[in-house]
Amino acid sequence: MNYIREKSMRYFSLCLFVVILFCFGCLNESHLKPHEGYIQVKGGRVWYRVFGEGKGTPIMMLHGGPGGTSRSFYQFEEIGKDRPIIVFDQLGGGRSDYHTDSTLLTVDNFVEQVEAVRKKLKLSSFYLHGHSWGTALALEYYLKYPKAVKAISFNSPYFGTKVWKADADTLIASLPDSIQQYIKKGEEIQVFDSPEYQRANAFFAKNFGLRTERKKSELDTAEAKSNKFIYRYMWGPTEFTATGTLLNYDRIESLRTIKVPVLFITGEFDEARPQTVQRFQQLVPRAKLAVIPNAGHSTMHDNKEENIKVLKAFLAEVE
Repeated sequence: MNYIREKSMRYFSLCLFVVILFCFGCLNESHLKPHEGYIQVKGGRVWYRVFGEGKGTPIMMLHGGPGGTSRSFYQFEEIGKDRPIIVFDQLGGGRSDYHTDSTLLTVDNFVEQVEAVRKKLKLSSFYLHGHSWGTALALEYYLKYPKAVKAISFNSPYFGTKVWKADADTLIASLPDSIQQYIKKGEEIQVFDSPEYQRANAFFAKNFGLRTERKKSELDTAEAKSNKFIYRYMWGPTEFTATGTLLNYDRIESLRTIKVPVLFITGEFDEARPQTVQRFQQLVPRAKLAVIPNAGHSTMHDNKEENIKVLKAFLAEVE
């Protein structure tokens, strides 16, 4: 009889322990309260913000650039009804500490900034969403710290410069001859600030970058500028001309190692061409693909409603 009572108590204690662990996890993640702040990292402070009152698993969003800001992610405010949204400005841009220290501009340093945000918010399970350069950062983070990542959405993905440049060349070939000549001449003589080259850059961006108007948000109340030094140092003068430290970057084959659910998103007229993103999708077992109609690289501005729809559906399915 004592043996049965003792066994029952042990079983009760185990069940109670499991319930406590579950509740603790929920408090750490699903009950994140909206707030913002700064986190000390190597080289300065990064600014972060949590918004949304939903109780689901949080989603952390990684912006493009390098040297960009998280402002465009305010367009996903509706997703906050389901779960906390975490955004931050990578060091050097936006509301994070500005710098022009090239020794800080390594992929690993950017990965550690993501990890610093995770530690600050005590996340043991979360989703990752990256846009453009932010997709490379999301992949790099997962490869180093896979444990807490529950699923990943790669929006307008960049995983290798050679492929990105090939896509850009394909898109440039569809533009008027005069625009093609301006770009060709600028690259031949390495002069990227001429009026002709800049006009060609603007024409390219209107067709394959932001095709409509940049949408505003009530959440976007503070000045947050991109860092052109970081963009040029790591990437180059334009989206279609790579001259920086990412010139030989290539992580495409690493997509094969992903073990969590993945969604690839691209715009119908995206710089990350749908044909290329479909090839990326085929490298990841059971990955999904969504093509946002009437959108360029700025899918969250060109077709905000559809971008939110496909992302919400993916997260709901994962959960």
